[in-house]
Amino acid sequence: MPPKEPDLDPRSGRRAKPSRAIRRLVIWYRRNAAVTSIVGTATSSASTAGSVAGSVASAAGSVAGSMASTAGSMLNPLVIDPLRRLQQSGGEELAAIHRGERLWVAVDGMGGDHAPGPILEGCLRAVQILPVRIRFVAETAALEAAVSQLGLGELLREATQRGLMELLPSGPSVGMNDEATVVRRKRDASINLAMDLVKRGEATAVYSAGNSGAVMASAIFRLGRLKGIDRPAIGALFPTKDPSQQVLVLDVGANMDCKPAYLHQFALLGSIYSHDVLGVAEPSVGLLNIGEEECKGNELTLKAFPLLAAEPRISFKGNCEGRDVLSGAFDVVVCDGYTGNVLLKFLESVGSVLLDVLRAELPRGRRGKVGSAFLRSNLIRIKKRLDHAEHGGALLLGVNGVCVIGHGSSKALSVVSALRLAHLAASHGVMDDLRQLSAQEDTVTACG
Repeated sequence: MPPKEPDLDPRSGRRAKPSRAIRRLVIWYRRNAAVTSIVGTATSSASTAGSVAGSVASAAGSVAGSMASTAGSMLNPLVIDPLRRLQQSGGEELAAIHRGERLWVAVDGMGGDHAPGPILEGCLRAVQILPVRIRFVAETAALEAAVSQLGLGELLREATQRGLMELLPSGPSVGMNDEATVVRRKRDASINLAMDLVKRGEATAVYSAGNSGAVMASAIFRLGRLKGIDRPAIGALFPTKDPSQQVLVLDVGANMDCKPAYLHQFALLGSIYSHDVLGVAEPSVGLLNIGEEECKGNELTLKAFPLLAAEPRISFKGNCEGRDVLSGAFDVVVCDGYTGNVLLKFLESVGSVLLDVLRAELPRGRRGKVGSAFLRSNLIRIKKRLDHAEHGGALLLGVNGVCVIGHGSSKALSVVSALRLAHLAASHGVMDDLRQLSAQEDTVTACG
Protein backbone atom coordinates (compact mmCIF):
# COMPACT_ATOMS: atom_id res chain seq x y z
CA MET A 1 0.00 0.00 0.00
CA PRO A 2 1.59 3.35 -1.02
CA PRO A 3 2.46 5.80 1.78
CA LYS A 4 -0.16 8.35 2.59
CA GLU A 5 0.53 11.85 1.30
CA PRO A 6 0.80 14.54 4.00
CA ASP A 7 -2.34 16.55 4.59
CA LEU A 8 -2.40 19.80 2.58
CA ASP A 9 -3.96 23.13 3.42
CA PRO A 10 -6.84 23.49 0.87
CA ARG A 11 -6.19 27.23 0.51
CA SER A 12 -2.40 27.39 0.14
CA GLY A 13 -1.70 23.89 -1.16
CA ARG A 14 1.15 23.53 1.39
CA ARG A 15 1.54 21.02 4.21
CA ALA A 16 -0.62 22.06 7.17
CA LYS A 17 1.17 23.40 10.25
CA PRO A 18 0.26 22.43 13.82
CA SER A 19 -2.28 24.74 15.38
CA ARG A 20 -1.12 27.61 17.58
CA ALA A 21 -2.52 25.88 20.67
CA ILE A 22 -0.44 22.78 19.96
CA ARG A 23 2.73 24.84 19.43
CA ARG A 24 2.16 26.78 22.65
CA LEU A 25 1.61 23.50 24.52
CA VAL A 26 4.96 22.15 23.31
CA ILE A 27 6.73 25.35 24.36
CA TRP A 28 5.12 25.21 27.78
CA TYR A 29 6.31 21.64 28.36
CA ARG A 30 9.86 22.56 27.34
CA ARG A 31 9.89 25.29 29.96
CA ASN A 32 8.27 23.27 32.73
CA ALA A 33 10.99 21.65 34.84
CA ALA A 34 8.60 19.11 36.31
CA VAL A 35 8.12 17.36 32.97
CA THR A 36 11.46 17.82 31.24
CA SER A 37 11.94 14.06 31.16
CA ILE A 38 8.94 13.65 28.85
CA VAL A 39 9.48 16.63 26.53
CA GLY A 40 10.51 14.39 23.65
CA THR A 41 7.37 12.27 23.98
CA ALA A 42 5.15 15.32 24.30
CA THR A 43 6.75 16.96 21.27
CA SER A 44 6.34 13.93 19.01
CA SER A 45 2.77 13.46 20.19
CA ALA A 46 2.00 17.11 19.53
CA SER A 47 3.53 16.90 16.03
CA THR A 48 1.45 13.84 15.18
CA ALA A 49 -1.69 15.45 16.56
CA GLY A 50 -0.89 18.57 14.58
CA SER A 51 -0.51 16.72 11.27
CA VAL A 52 -3.84 14.98 11.80
CA ALA A 53 -5.67 18.01 13.08
CA GLY A 54 -4.19 20.43 10.59
CA SER A 55 -6.35 19.29 7.64
CA VAL A 56 -9.07 21.76 8.51
CA ALA A 57 -9.51 24.27 11.31
CA SER A 58 -12.62 22.59 12.67
CA ALA A 59 -10.89 19.22 12.92
CA ALA A 60 -8.07 20.81 14.92
CA GLY A 61 -10.54 22.22 17.38
CA SER A 62 -12.20 18.83 17.72
CA VAL A 63 -8.89 17.07 18.45
CA ALA A 64 -7.90 19.72 20.98
CA GLY A 65 -11.23 19.33 22.74
CA SER A 66 -10.79 15.56 22.84
CA MET A 67 -7.32 15.96 24.34
CA ALA A 68 -8.63 18.26 27.04
CA SER A 69 -11.43 15.82 27.91
CA THR A 70 -9.01 12.89 28.19
CA ALA A 71 -6.59 14.88 30.34
CA GLY A 72 -9.44 15.99 32.58
CA SER A 73 -10.46 12.39 33.25
CA MET A 74 -6.87 11.58 34.23
CA LEU A 75 -6.26 14.64 36.39
CA ASN A 76 -7.27 13.32 39.77
CA PRO A 77 -4.86 10.52 40.78
CA LEU A 78 -7.29 9.29 43.40
CA VAL A 79 -10.16 8.47 41.05
CA ILE A 80 -9.21 4.79 40.90
CA ASP A 81 -9.91 1.82 43.09
CA PRO A 82 -7.08 1.79 45.69
CA LEU A 83 -7.54 -1.95 46.13
CA ARG A 84 -6.90 -2.41 42.41
CA ARG A 85 -3.78 -0.29 42.85
CA LEU A 86 -2.63 -2.64 45.61
CA GLN A 87 -3.21 -5.66 43.37
CA GLN A 88 -1.39 -4.14 40.41
CA SER A 89 1.65 -2.96 42.38
CA GLY A 90 4.45 -5.06 43.79
CA GLY A 91 3.72 -7.93 41.43
CA GLU A 92 6.85 -9.88 42.26
CA GLU A 93 6.19 -9.62 45.98
CA LEU A 94 2.56 -10.69 45.66
CA ALA A 95 3.59 -13.57 43.40
CA ALA A 96 6.05 -14.74 46.04
CA ILE A 97 3.31 -14.61 48.68
CA HIS A 98 0.90 -16.56 46.49
CA ARG A 99 3.36 -19.43 46.32
CA GLY A 100 3.05 -19.89 50.07
CA GLU A 101 0.48 -21.92 51.97
CA ARG A 102 -2.74 -20.24 53.08
CA LEU A 103 -2.70 -19.34 56.77
CA TRP A 104 -5.68 -18.82 59.05
CA VAL A 105 -6.05 -15.30 60.45
CA ALA A 106 -8.57 -14.38 63.14
CA VAL A 107 -10.25 -11.03 62.54
CA ASP A 108 -12.08 -8.92 65.09
CA GLY A 109 -15.02 -7.96 62.89
CA MET A 110 -16.44 -5.47 65.42
CA GLY A 111 -13.24 -3.47 65.88
CA GLY A 112 -13.08 -0.04 64.25
CA ASP A 113 -15.11 3.10 63.69
CA HIS A 114 -16.85 1.67 60.62
CA ALA A 115 -17.10 -2.00 61.61
CA PRO A 116 -18.20 -4.52 60.61
CA GLY A 117 -18.94 -3.61 56.95
CA PRO A 118 -15.60 -2.26 55.68
CA ILE A 119 -13.71 -4.83 57.76
CA LEU A 120 -15.62 -7.66 56.10
CA GLU A 121 -15.18 -6.08 52.66
CA GLY A 122 -11.42 -5.90 53.18
CA CYS A 123 -11.32 -9.53 54.29
CA LEU A 124 -13.25 -10.64 51.20
CA ARG A 125 -10.78 -8.80 48.98
CA ALA A 126 -7.80 -10.14 50.94
CA VAL A 127 -8.68 -13.81 50.42
CA GLN A 128 -8.66 -13.14 46.68
CA ILE A 129 -5.13 -11.73 46.52
CA LEU A 130 -3.37 -13.10 49.63
CA PRO A 131 -2.75 -16.70 50.74
CA VAL A 132 -4.88 -16.37 53.87
CA ARG A 133 -8.10 -17.79 55.25
CA ILE A 134 -10.21 -15.67 57.56
CA ARG A 135 -12.09 -16.58 60.72
CA PHE A 136 -14.32 -13.54 61.05
CA VAL A 137 -15.71 -12.93 64.55
CA ALA A 138 -18.63 -10.50 64.84
CA GLU A 139 -22.10 -9.93 66.24
CA THR A 140 -24.61 -11.74 64.02
CA ALA A 141 -27.19 -8.95 63.74
CA ALA A 142 -24.63 -6.25 62.95
CA LEU A 143 -22.92 -8.47 60.39
CA GLU A 144 -26.14 -9.34 58.57
CA ALA A 145 -27.08 -5.66 58.37
CA ALA A 146 -23.67 -4.74 56.96
CA VAL A 147 -23.77 -7.52 54.35
CA SER A 148 -27.18 -6.34 53.17
CA GLN A 149 -26.21 -2.66 53.12
CA LEU A 150 -22.99 -3.15 51.16
CA GLY A 151 -24.28 -5.91 48.91
CA LEU A 152 -21.58 -8.39 49.97
CA GLY A 153 -23.86 -11.44 50.12
CA GLU A 154 -22.68 -13.10 46.93
CA LEU A 155 -18.98 -12.54 47.63
CA LEU A 156 -19.43 -13.84 51.17
CA ARG A 157 -21.22 -17.00 50.01
CA GLU A 158 -18.54 -17.69 47.42
CA ALA A 159 -15.73 -17.22 49.96
CA THR A 160 -17.38 -19.49 52.52
CA GLN A 161 -18.10 -22.18 49.94
CA ARG A 162 -14.45 -22.15 48.88
CA GLY A 163 -13.39 -22.52 52.51
CA LEU A 164 -11.71 -19.12 52.62
CA MET A 165 -14.02 -17.52 55.19
CA GLU A 166 -15.63 -18.72 58.40
CA LEU A 167 -18.12 -16.64 60.37
CA LEU A 168 -18.11 -16.96 64.15
CA PRO A 169 -20.74 -15.24 66.32
CA SER A 170 -19.69 -13.07 69.26
CA GLY A 171 -21.30 -11.33 72.19
CA PRO A 172 -21.44 -7.58 72.88
CA SER A 173 -18.34 -5.91 71.47
CA VAL A 174 -15.83 -3.55 73.05
CA GLY A 175 -16.54 0.04 72.05
CA MET A 176 -13.89 2.46 70.79
CA ASN A 177 -14.41 4.63 73.88
CA ASP A 178 -14.50 1.83 76.45
CA GLU A 179 -11.83 1.38 79.07
CA ALA A 180 -9.23 -1.22 78.24
CA THR A 181 -10.17 -3.33 81.28
CA VAL A 182 -13.67 -3.90 79.85
CA VAL A 183 -12.26 -6.96 78.07
CA ARG A 184 -12.32 -8.75 81.43
CA ARG A 185 -16.08 -8.26 81.79
CA LYS A 186 -17.09 -8.82 78.13
CA ARG A 187 -15.64 -12.30 77.88
CA ASP A 188 -17.51 -13.08 74.66
CA ALA A 189 -16.48 -9.88 72.90
CA SER A 190 -15.19 -10.34 69.37
CA ILE A 191 -11.64 -9.32 70.26
CA ASN A 192 -11.44 -11.90 73.06
CA LEU A 193 -12.80 -14.70 70.88
CA ALA A 194 -10.35 -13.79 68.11
CA MET A 195 -7.44 -13.91 70.58
CA ASP A 196 -8.63 -17.31 71.82
CA LEU A 197 -8.42 -18.68 68.27
CA VAL A 198 -4.71 -17.83 68.19
CA LYS A 199 -4.18 -19.21 71.68
CA ARG A 200 -5.78 -22.56 70.70
CA GLY A 201 -3.76 -22.72 67.48
CA GLU A 202 -6.82 -22.29 65.24
CA ALA A 203 -5.30 -19.14 63.73
CA THR A 204 -1.71 -18.04 63.22
CA ALA A 205 -2.38 -14.32 63.68
CA VAL A 206 -5.06 -11.92 64.85
CA TYR A 207 -6.11 -8.55 63.44
CA SER A 208 -8.23 -5.85 65.02
CA ALA A 209 -8.88 -2.19 64.19
CA GLY A 210 -10.63 -1.66 67.50
CA ASN A 211 -9.73 0.14 70.70
CA SER A 212 -5.93 -0.21 70.82
CA GLY A 213 -5.85 -0.27 74.62
CA ALA A 214 -8.46 -3.02 74.71
CA VAL A 215 -6.64 -4.98 71.99
CA MET A 216 -3.42 -4.79 73.97
CA ALA A 217 -5.16 -5.78 77.22
CA SER A 218 -6.90 -8.72 75.54
CA ALA A 219 -3.61 -9.87 73.99
CA ILE A 220 -1.87 -9.75 77.37
CA PHE A 221 -4.71 -11.53 79.21
CA ARG A 222 -5.39 -14.17 76.54
CA LEU A 223 -2.01 -14.72 74.84
CA GLY A 224 0.32 -13.61 77.60
CA ARG A 225 3.59 -11.70 77.45
CA LEU A 226 6.84 -13.22 76.27
CA LYS A 227 9.25 -14.01 79.07
CA GLY A 228 11.66 -11.18 79.73
CA ILE A 229 9.34 -8.55 78.18
CA ASP A 230 7.78 -6.20 80.72
CA ARG A 231 5.64 -4.20 78.30
CA PRO A 232 4.62 -5.09 74.73
CA ALA A 233 5.15 -2.35 72.15
CA ILE A 234 3.31 -1.32 69.01
CA GLY A 235 5.68 -1.16 66.06
CA ALA A 236 4.73 0.81 62.95
CA LEU A 237 6.51 0.82 59.59
CA PHE A 238 7.41 4.27 58.26
CA PRO A 239 8.53 5.01 54.70
CA THR A 240 11.98 6.40 53.94
CA LYS A 241 13.48 8.26 50.99
CA ASP A 242 14.52 4.86 49.65
CA PRO A 243 11.39 3.12 48.23
CA SER A 244 12.85 -0.29 49.04
CA GLN A 245 13.51 0.49 52.70
CA GLN A 246 11.21 0.97 55.68
CA VAL A 247 11.99 1.93 59.25
CA LEU A 248 10.28 0.27 62.22
CA VAL A 249 9.33 2.75 64.94
CA LEU A 250 8.28 1.46 68.36
CA ASP A 251 6.54 2.17 70.61
CA VAL A 252 3.84 4.21 68.85
CA GLY A 253 1.12 4.16 71.47
CA ALA A 254 1.06 1.18 73.82
CA ASN A 255 3.08 2.69 76.68
CA MET A 256 2.73 6.41 77.42
CA ASP A 257 5.24 6.36 80.27
CA CYS A 258 8.30 4.20 79.81
CA LYS A 259 11.30 3.10 81.82
CA PRO A 260 14.79 2.82 80.29
CA ALA A 261 14.52 -0.97 80.47
CA TYR A 262 11.40 -0.85 78.28
CA LEU A 263 13.27 0.97 75.51
CA HIS A 264 16.02 -1.64 75.77
CA GLN A 265 13.43 -4.39 75.26
CA PHE A 266 11.81 -2.48 72.38
CA ALA A 267 15.18 -2.40 70.61
CA LEU A 268 15.54 -6.18 70.93
CA LEU A 269 12.00 -6.81 69.67
CA GLY A 270 12.42 -4.39 66.77
CA SER A 271 15.74 -5.86 65.69
CA ILE A 272 14.30 -9.37 65.50
CA TYR A 273 11.29 -8.23 63.49
CA SER A 274 13.41 -6.13 61.12
CA HIS A 275 15.75 -9.06 60.53
CA ASP A 276 13.11 -11.78 60.10
CA VAL A 277 10.33 -9.98 58.26
CA LEU A 278 11.99 -7.04 56.52
CA GLY A 279 15.09 -9.02 55.63
CA VAL A 280 17.67 -6.62 57.07
CA ALA A 281 20.87 -8.54 57.77
CA GLU A 282 22.03 -6.32 60.65
CA PRO A 283 19.34 -3.79 61.63
CA SER A 284 20.69 -0.48 62.83
CA VAL A 285 18.95 0.84 65.95
CA GLY A 286 18.51 4.48 66.90
CA LEU A 287 17.16 6.15 70.04
CA LEU A 288 14.78 9.00 69.21
CA ASN A 289 16.16 12.14 70.82
CA ILE A 290 16.55 15.90 70.39
CA GLY A 291 20.20 15.68 69.40
CA GLU A 292 22.89 13.28 68.25
CA GLU A 293 25.13 13.85 71.27
CA GLU A 294 25.03 11.25 74.03
CA CYS A 295 24.66 13.96 76.69
CA LYS A 296 21.37 15.32 75.27
CA GLY A 297 17.82 14.32 76.07
CA ASN A 298 15.52 13.88 79.03
CA GLU A 299 15.97 11.53 81.95
CA LEU A 300 14.50 8.60 80.03
CA THR A 301 16.80 8.83 77.03
CA LEU A 302 19.88 9.64 79.09
CA LYS A 303 19.43 6.43 81.08
CA ALA A 304 18.39 4.32 78.09
CA PHE A 305 21.44 5.28 75.99
CA PRO A 306 24.04 3.27 77.99
CA LEU A 307 21.71 0.23 78.11
CA LEU A 308 21.41 0.20 74.34
CA ALA A 309 25.10 0.90 73.80
CA ALA A 310 26.08 -2.06 76.01
CA GLU A 311 23.65 -4.53 74.36
CA PRO A 312 25.66 -6.93 72.12
CA ARG A 313 22.57 -8.39 70.41
CA ILE A 314 21.70 -5.19 68.57
CA SER A 315 23.58 -2.77 66.33
CA PHE A 316 23.05 0.49 68.19
CA LYS A 317 24.01 3.59 66.16
CA GLY A 318 23.28 6.27 68.75
CA ASN A 319 20.64 8.96 68.98
CA CYS A 320 18.24 9.59 66.11
CA GLU A 321 16.85 13.08 65.63
CA GLY A 322 13.36 13.64 64.26
CA ARG A 323 14.71 14.63 60.85
CA ASP A 324 16.60 11.32 60.61
CA VAL A 325 13.61 9.00 61.12
CA LEU A 326 12.73 8.94 57.42
CA SER A 327 16.29 9.34 56.15
CA GLY A 328 17.02 5.63 55.90
CA ALA A 329 19.97 5.90 58.28
CA PHE A 330 18.21 3.65 60.81
CA ASP A 331 16.23 0.43 60.45
CA VAL A 332 14.70 0.54 63.95
CA VAL A 333 13.90 3.62 66.03
CA VAL A 334 12.82 3.28 69.67
CA CYS A 335 10.95 5.81 71.79
CA ASP A 336 8.21 6.02 74.41
CA GLY A 337 4.62 5.51 73.27
CA TYR A 338 3.61 9.14 73.74
CA THR A 339 6.34 10.48 71.45
CA GLY A 340 5.87 7.67 68.94
CA ASN A 341 2.12 8.20 68.67
CA VAL A 342 2.57 11.93 68.00
CA LEU A 343 5.12 11.07 65.32
CA LEU A 344 2.77 8.49 63.76
CA LYS A 345 -0.24 10.82 63.63
CA PHE A 346 1.89 13.58 62.13
CA LEU A 347 3.18 11.29 59.39
CA GLU A 348 -0.37 10.20 58.55
CA SER A 349 -1.18 13.77 57.53
CA VAL A 350 1.90 14.30 55.38
CA GLY A 351 0.70 12.35 52.34
CA SER A 352 -2.61 14.16 51.89
CA VAL A 353 -1.09 17.57 52.59
CA LEU A 354 1.72 17.02 50.10
CA LEU A 355 -0.69 16.00 47.35
CA ASP A 356 -2.90 19.01 48.07
CA VAL A 357 0.15 21.28 47.74
CA LEU A 358 1.18 19.68 44.45
CA ARG A 359 -2.30 20.01 43.02
CA ALA A 360 -2.52 23.64 44.14
CA GLU A 361 0.82 24.47 42.49
CA LEU A 362 -0.03 22.95 39.11
CA PRO A 363 -1.08 25.53 36.49
CA ARG A 364 -4.79 26.20 36.11
CA GLY A 365 -6.90 25.58 33.04
CA ARG A 366 -6.33 23.23 30.13
CA ARG A 367 -2.53 23.35 30.36
CA GLY A 368 -2.61 22.29 34.00
CA LYS A 369 -4.98 19.42 33.26
CA VAL A 370 -2.79 18.09 30.46
CA GLY A 371 0.33 18.46 32.63
CA SER A 372 -1.36 16.63 35.51
CA ALA A 373 -2.19 13.78 33.15
CA PHE A 374 1.51 13.23 32.49
CA LEU A 375 2.29 13.41 36.23
CA ARG A 376 -0.55 11.13 37.28
CA SER A 377 1.54 7.99 37.78
CA ASN A 378 4.11 9.94 39.80
CA LEU A 379 1.43 11.37 42.09
CA ILE A 380 -0.03 7.90 42.63
CA ARG A 381 3.37 6.53 43.65
CA ILE A 382 3.91 9.43 46.06
CA LYS A 383 0.56 8.86 47.71
CA LYS A 384 1.16 5.11 47.90
CA ARG A 385 4.44 5.62 49.78
CA LEU A 386 3.00 8.15 52.24
CA ASP A 387 -0.56 6.90 52.71
CA HIS A 388 -0.92 5.14 56.09
CA ALA A 389 -3.75 3.07 54.62
CA GLU A 390 -1.20 1.33 52.38
CA HIS A 391 0.54 -0.03 55.51
CA GLY A 392 -2.71 -0.97 57.23
CA GLY A 393 -1.59 -1.65 60.75
CA ALA A 394 1.11 -2.01 63.35
CA LEU A 395 2.43 -5.10 65.08
CA LEU A 396 2.00 -5.60 68.79
CA LEU A 397 5.41 -7.03 69.68
CA GLY A 398 6.10 -8.74 72.98
CA VAL A 399 2.97 -10.91 73.29
CA ASN A 400 2.95 -14.65 72.66
CA GLY A 401 1.37 -14.49 69.21
CA VAL A 402 1.22 -12.44 66.02
CA CYS A 403 -1.12 -9.52 66.63
CA VAL A 404 -1.75 -6.64 64.21
CA ILE A 405 -3.54 -3.49 65.35
CA GLY A 406 -5.22 -1.40 62.67
CA HIS A 407 -6.18 2.25 62.64
CA GLY A 408 -9.62 2.96 64.07
CA SER A 409 -10.75 4.51 60.79
CA SER A 410 -9.61 1.50 58.75
CA LYS A 411 -11.54 0.66 55.60
CA ALA A 412 -11.10 -2.03 52.97
CA LEU A 413 -7.64 -1.04 51.72
CA SER A 414 -6.24 -0.77 55.24
CA VAL A 415 -7.65 -4.18 56.12
CA VAL A 416 -6.05 -5.83 53.09
CA SER A 417 -2.70 -4.21 53.90
CA ALA A 418 -2.93 -5.24 57.56
CA LEU A 419 -3.73 -8.84 56.69
CA ARG A 420 -0.77 -8.88 54.34
CA LEU A 421 1.39 -7.68 57.26
CA ALA A 422 -0.07 -10.39 59.52
CA HIS A 423 0.72 -13.05 56.92
CA LEU A 424 4.30 -11.83 56.52
CA ALA A 425 4.91 -11.90 60.28
CA ALA A 426 3.28 -15.32 60.72
CA SER A 427 5.05 -16.95 57.77
CA HIS A 428 8.58 -15.71 58.51
CA GLY A 429 9.05 -17.42 61.87
CA VAL A 430 9.29 -14.19 63.82
CA MET A 431 7.60 -15.73 66.87
CA ASP A 432 10.19 -18.51 67.03
CA ASP A 433 12.99 -15.98 67.27
CA LEU A 434 11.08 -13.87 69.79
CA ARG A 435 10.59 -16.92 71.99
CA GLN A 436 14.29 -17.69 71.63
CA LEU A 437 14.98 -14.16 72.86
CA SER A 438 12.94 -15.00 75.95
CA ALA A 439 15.11 -18.05 76.55
CA GLN A 440 18.22 -15.89 76.24
CA GLU A 441 16.80 -13.46 78.78
CA ASP A 442 16.27 -16.35 81.22
CA THR A 443 19.88 -17.47 80.70
CA VAL A 444 21.21 -13.97 81.32
CA THR A 445 19.11 -13.68 84.49
CA ALA A 446 20.27 -17.08 85.77
CA CYS A 447 23.91 -16.25 85.12
CA GLY A 448 23.52 -12.91 86.84
